[in-house]
Amino acid sequence: MLKQGLSDAVSIRFFAPSAPLIPYITTIYLTDFAPPLGEAISDWLHPEWGNIRLTDQAGWKSSIGGSALTCLPQVIGTGPTSLATHFVVDRPMRVWGIGILPSGWLRLFDTPADQHADKTIACDAATTFADFADLVSLAFSDKPDPAAEAARIDAFLCELLARRALHEDEARIRAAHGALIDDNLNSVGELADRLGISPRSLERLSLRAFGFSPKLLLRRQRFLRSLAQFMLDPSLKWINTLDWHYVDQAHFVRDFRRFMTMSPSAYAALDHPVLRSAARARAVATGAAVQALHQP
Repeated sequence: MLKQGLSDAVSIRFFAPSAPLIPYITTIYLTDFAPPLGEAISDWLHPEWGNIRLTDQAGWKSSIGGSALTCLPQVIGTGPTSLATHFVVDRPMRVWGIGILPSGWLRLFDTPADQHADKTIACDAATTFADFADLVSLAFSDKPDPAAEAARIDAFLCELLARRALHEDEARIRAAHGALIDDNLNSVGELADRLGISPRSLERLSLRAFGFSPKLLLRRQRFLRSLAQFMLDPSLKWINTLDWHYVDQAHFVRDFRRFMTMSPSAYAALDHPVLRSAARARAVATGAAVQALHQP
């Protein structure tokens, strides 16, 4: 049974990555779920960059873009998303997450990001995320110690990073990411001009590291800037959260349905025990309420 008002059953902590990881990782974060017996915690995650998530037990469920919920293994990799991710946890569970910036995807994975866009897969030896397959045994301890566990995950990532060569496009990807964060950016053509490359080259680079076309990325960032305002202050009316690029509220509603697969009113009517807590904690820890607005 899903029940509203479960914010007290969720605890979220964010850990800043060490210096070598800052260009590649947003945060290392821990979510503790403690649903009352017979109840479940449910929420809808907004579009993000890539993530690795690992749990102390299998059994939670997830779906992207309105597909059927499926049971997940203990270690999963998710590519960049442009659709809402619905997840349900019906038992006490600890979940570690690692947010992967576009430059991190370029550095850590050989597979282009667009091949994993809006997809979640198990981290096993046959996948893009094979390096993370054994991270569960390293991350979790018999007596939970979040700071020590975060330190071990950080050390693992530093070792993995050291084995991976610097990618020739990293500087350009960081410049592109910085431009996407700039709410004064108006068009794909302007983005190409800022980077000094052709629109065709920008398209290839964007799919490789960001997972989506530049046009969709600009649309997604505009939407997330608006959604972030609502997550930080749910008392706001949608009209008061709109990014200045929106011509009217109908324009925003179309984007909301595209990215979240529901109307703004339907989303606002749902309980968000995880996302509201995460938005506030992330804003304090990183300065950005949602992962995709994290500075490169």
